[in-house]
Amino acid sequence: MEIKIDDLTGPEVAQLIMEHLQGMKLNSPPESIHALNLEQLRQPNITFWSAWNGKDLLGCGALKELDAKHGEIKSMRTSSAHLRTGVAKRLLQHIIDVAKERGYARLSLETGSMDAFAPARKLYTSFGFDYCEPFSDYIEDPNSVFMTKEL
Repeated sequence: MEIKIDDLTGPEVAQLIMEHLQGMKLNSPPESIHALNLEQLRQPNITFWSAWNGKDLLGCGALKELDAKHGEIKSMRTSSAHLRTGVAKRLLQHIIDVAKERGYARLSLETGSMDAFAPARKLYTSFGFDYCEPFSDYIEDPNSVFMTKEL
């Protein structure tokens, strides 16, 4: 698996982000969707990675800098054809490693509270993320859970 910084211009990545957003719409009410579209991911404070096996897109993930010591995981998604093959674990470890290299003291994320998001919560817990209060601009929401990890 090759994980590389992606400029979000390829059709495969556009399709995966669209799949990600559609999944959010199926499982979350509109006011509780915090997933970013392609344009929102192209911000200077966001680094976006795609994971590939040759020409096959396996998944993606992003790291948003909230401040010099705090990052947020965004847009973690495994392609439907590659679920439960270790893609998310490799991407998450990559993002954690980059956050440490950048000198972040904390890495946080928001995910859904519904059953559809249970695999994601299990993954984050297995990497040492703990549940926390809303961070950054988030507010309490019964459809969201917030997690954080001290680095």
